[in-house]
Amino acid sequence: MMDRINRRTHLGQLAGLGAAVFSSGARATQRGWDVPAQGIGKGIRHVSWNADIGGHPDGVQIMLNRNHIYLGHQFTDGFSVLDAADPKNVRFAKYVLTAPNTSTHHLQVANDILLVAEGANVMAMQSYDDARSYFENTLADSISKKVPFRAGLSVWDIKADPKNPREIAFLQIPGFGINRLWWTGGRYAYVAAHFDGFTDHILGIVDVSNITKPQLVSKAWLPGMNRAAKEPNTTPKGKRVALHHMIVAGDRGYGAWRDGGFTIHDVGDAAHPKLLSHINWTPPFAGGTHTPLPLPGRKLALVAEESNAENCAKGLFYTWIVDVRVDSNPLPIGALPTPKDRNYCAMGNFGPHNLHENRPGSFQSEETVFATYHNAGVRVFDIRDAFEPKEIAFWVPPAPKKLVDTHTGVALAPQSCDVYVTKEGLMYVSDWNAGLHVLQYEG
Repeated sequence: MMDRINRRTHLGQLAGLGAAVFSSGARATQRGWDVPAQGIGKGIRHVSWNADIGGHPDGVQIMLNRNHIYLGHQFTDGFSVLDAADPKNVRFAKYVLTAPNTSTHHLQVANDILLVAEGANVMAMQSYDDARSYFENTLADSISKKVPFRAGLSVWDIKADPKNPREIAFLQIPGFGINRLWWTGGRYAYVAAHFDGFTDHILGIVDVSNITKPQLVSKAWLPGMNRAAKEPNTTPKGKRVALHHMIVAGDRGYGAWRDGGFTIHDVGDAAHPKLLSHINWTPPFAGGTHTPLPLPGRKLALVAEESNAENCAKGLFYTWIVDVRVDSNPLPIGALPTPKDRNYCAMGNFGPHNLHENRPGSFQSEETVFATYHNAGVRVFDIRDAFEPKEIAFWVPPAPKKLVDTHTGVALAPQSCDVYVTKEGLMYVSDWNAGLHVLQYEG
């Protein structure tokens, strides 16, 4: 389950390694990467790079609709629209500020409708100046520089004029707002939102059947999160229990709760979601569950953790393969192999972040997995044998010229964030500090 390598031994080896070298001769140094603009790797070809995004290079979630990319941002407010008709020249089209001090880093597109998660720009409102603190403290106790912001779900028409989204509805959520959501065009959107009275992000199910009048129909959370109801909270110091987001397949919802682990919910009755199982492997592992991708045809789920410490200070993070044949007993049976082509631990924040989520209209596979690994770029895995997954392609970008991230102790290194893959294998990859790369998978 750990690549058959003892975790302690592996970390010791990493600590003693110098800078590793790619087969091409490109060398990593403590200051960054001597990597050309086209990046370096295997089985993936670089097509183009928009490093600026109209002055907002801090790209996060990517949505593609009718040759236009809708891109959320990590540190700055608002989202951007890019014209992607020519993959060799993806052009910035418009920046949309929904409200000041409001983060809109996650969004979803279906049926020519854009749903945008809005909430407090936590990165700007926390008192902490180090990057780890966001991941190690309860959200409700973290906001010390509170200023006006907008919290809720906004709905935008992108059919009439894709370059100029028009807001047509807004569902206000009292609290610090939405982190992320899942919606593929059906009746319900599944949001990870903070509601007043709760410690952190929980599940909210929103009825969008009348797209101009979205309605919240239910909430679900883990024990200890309802502070207003005086639920006892036993979360250890330095850990954070919060729903990053839930992905739904059929009537099952698969949730990643950061250091709170992984859940399966029955969401067949949207007004009354039912918890079927809850498993947590931290401790002993680092935690930070982030993306819970169901593979319903195989009764598996991939659960990517989010690495959130420089230089592997918390150990290694993993993308787990979980057997979900029995809803009441999900069982981790393995993990995607950890990249070993260079000493990434020495280069900053290394480990999983996101998975291509098999959205309708995109590349869909239950055997080939695309994943971002922060400073290790984007990785492609063959998981036909779930007990022995193999890396089959990778691509690592050059370091950014400067950081948008102003936290202390952050390395000047790539931070590949999200990956969206088209049916043709065209890959769009965002970076927290360096805009958007376009790649072609050649597998």
